This record gives sequence, C-alpha cells and structure tokens, in this order.
Amino acid sequence: KSSVQTIGEEQIQNPYTELLVLKGHQDIVRFLVQIDDCRFASAGDDGIIFLWNAQTGEKLNELHGHTHKITAIAPFSSSDVTEEKNDLIITASADRTVIVWDCTSGRQIQKVSCFHSTVKCLTVLQRLNVWLSGGSDLCVWNRKLDLLCKTSHLTDAGISALVELPKYCVAAAVGKELIIFKLSASNNGSESWNILEVKRLVDHHDNISSLVSVNDLTFVTGSHIGELIVWDALDWTKQASECNFWDSSVHPDVQPEIKLSQSPHETSVQHLTSDEECVFAAVGKGIYVYNLQMKRVIACQRTAHDSSVLHIEKLPNRQLISCSEDGSVRIWELREKQQLPAEPVSTGFFNMWGFGRANKQAIQAAKKMHENTPVYFLELVGDLIGHSSAVQMFLYFGELGLATCSADHLIILWKDGERESSLRSLTLFKKLAQNGDLQLRL
Repeated sequence: KSSVQTIGEEQIQNPYTELLVLKGHQDIVRFLVQIDDCRFASAGDDGIIFLWNAQTGEKLNELHGHTHKITAIAPFSSSDVTEEKNDLIITASADRTVIVWDCTSGRQIQKVSCFHSTVKCLTVLQRLNVWLSGGSDLCVWNRKLDLLCKTSHLTDAGISALVELPKYCVAAAVGKELIIFKLSASNNGSESWNILEVKRLVDHHDNISSLVSVNDLTFVTGSHIGELIVWDALDWTKQASECNFWDSSVHPDVQPEIKLSQSPHETSVQHLTSDEECVFAAVGKGIYVYNLQMKRVIACQRTAHDSSVLHIEKLPNRQLISCSEDGSVRIWELREKQQLPAEPVSTGFFNMWGFGRANKQAIQAAKKMHENTPVYFLELVGDLIGHSSAVQMFLYFGELGLATCSADHLIILWKDGERESSLRSLTLFKKLAQNGDLQLRL
C-alpha cells in the first residue's frame, strides 16, 4: 500500500483552480526558462524552442535551428551602454551546436558548431558578462559567442552541472569530482581570457547529480546515493554533510513509514534549491528541508509522490512546490509542530540501585534541548492533476500563476481561479460602461 499522502477535492489553500493547456511541442518538454515578468521559453526533445506569454498563454514565437533534442537552455539579458536592452536566450543541443536567440524578434544572433561533444549545461556569469558551456570541456564565451578560452579535454562523461562562485570562480560537477576553476582576463590588453583549475574536491562517493548556490559564502551539492554536502564558497572546504536521508533512525521526529526495500534510485538527489536559511532537496520520492544553521534535516516527506521527484522550488511564502515522474504537481506548507511536554526518561538499571541522581542533570539538559529545538513538518495543501506523464519542471510567476512542462508534450499554465474570475468581471464591467457611454452619446 502506498504511503503517499492524499488530499480531497476541497483544497482550500490551493489557488490554482483554472488551467490553460499550451500545445505545440511534438516530444518531451524538459526545460522552462523565464525571460521577463510575463514571458518564458520552453524546449525539449523535439529541438524546437517556443516563446509564450505567461498571462494569456499566447504563443509568441517558434524558434527552429537545432536538429536534435535540447540539452541545456539559459536566459541572458544584456544592457550594454552602446545599445538598448536585449532579452536573449542561449540553447545547446545534442546536435553539438549552441545558438543565441533574440527573444523579441525570434532570430538567431549566433550559432557555434565547433563542439566535440554535447553541451550538457550552460551558465551565465552576469558579473563578467560571459557565458560558460560545459561538456567534455569547459568553454568561456562572450555575448556574441566568441570563444574566449577553454580547458583541455576533462573526461568522456563531461561536466554535468556548473555554479558560479565568488572571486571569478566556478564549480563544475564531473562525475564524482567537483572541480574549482578560476577565470581571469589577460593583462596584455587583449580580449583573451585564462581559465585555471585550482582544486579538485573528491568527497562524494557517487556521481554528483545536483548543484546549487546558497549565497556568496555557501554552495551545496547532492549525489546519486543521497549525499548532501555543504561547502564554503570562498575556500571550498566542507562545512557539513547529510548522508542518511533514507534512514528513519537518524530522523526520529519525522513521520515513520514502512520501507520494504531501498534501491539506490530512491536515494538519488535529483534537484536542490535554497533560500538563505534552508536547502530543499528532492531525494528519491521524497522532499527534505535541511537547515543550514542547525546542520540537520528539520522536516521531510519521505514519499511525497508515487515516483521520483524531479523538481522542487520554495515560494516567497512558506510553501514548497514539487513535481514528479508520476505526473503530479503538489503544494506543501512548512509548519512548526506543537511541541508536547518531554516525557521523563527512565534511568533503567542505575535507578534500581539508587544511582539515578547523577543522571538528573543529563535528563534536564536533554529535556531543555528538546523544548528549544523547533520541529517542523510538511503539510500537503494542494494537488494539481493535469498532466498524463512525468512533469519535468515548473516556473512560478507570482500572481500570474504556475507553468509546468511534461513528457506528455504539453505545457500547462495553472491560474488563480479567484483572480481570473475577478479580472473577467472587471473586463465585463468596463465593456458595459463603454457601451453605456456610447448609448448616451447616441
């Protein structure tokens, strides 16, 4: 029997009661990126990029240029002094090309086809106004896709994830290793750059699957066997780690669940996100909240979905959204448990012989620590059922709603039903007022 929580039809705290289905893709839609407050791009295995209006669901443009599936996508807004602001996106494909697109006109600005392998990740370093592409090597590009510098061939497996660090450094996940690179512009006045490997971190015991920057001081990595490591972003030392997500004995204050078996796939860290206080991890079928100050998991849902959780994000309020291979999208709220009075602890054998007095201080200290440690839990407050296959990821647009993409080839815009109803009523009242003014004039 599944231990996944369920929620009834009365979802009072779920505002997303309307949906718009956006069609156009002919294969799995894997990526969504926000361009501005009202526009986003979608891409996937059909090699086509679509641009959409998040308010109306209108298809704004259709970008053709790749011949194989899209493997990475990133937005980049440039605002040079000499020219007006341009909203750009860059896409990489299994056809071993990278293209820069203008989001307003939909035209290709530049295309590069010099790669020896597929580019798996793209990162924009806004401080330096350059791009990074990661595959079998790490390349640095300017906005016009001029190659500034590159590393030598790293590995056949290639770079799977990149994150920007302070002092012009980046961390690259290459298999089990985390490689720190430092970028620097040449001193001879030319536009050439240098890229230098400065450190290799080998603390993970399996391939690194997720990488996230918390702030200028901290970043976090997760691996396929459930390891989470917190790193110092300045000197790249390990600050803390969590390797027992699946072990109920380590987290006795979370909901107990019966597990018949535990395969490595169920402990993989699929996605990480963070705010200044916590790291939110999608681990197997579950979601976990790791407090950076306490250096421990403070809340979790071990089986948040029926299948692996692919993406998780924290909203500006205390809510989380997660999506899964099972086709569901769920909203969770992080709440503090009501603490019950700590029960007196038996001193067992020593109490029989009157030696319990020495343990009183330890019991009182444990009781005090128990009372002062907040315990949280994740409550399911919304369940969005609309996709018929794995939901790959989503974008949150605030009052405009939520956009999700899926292996069913669809994108769904989830809307706040009350807000949409109010907007329709307002539009209707304006039309009635306009018609009334027109009749008075006649």
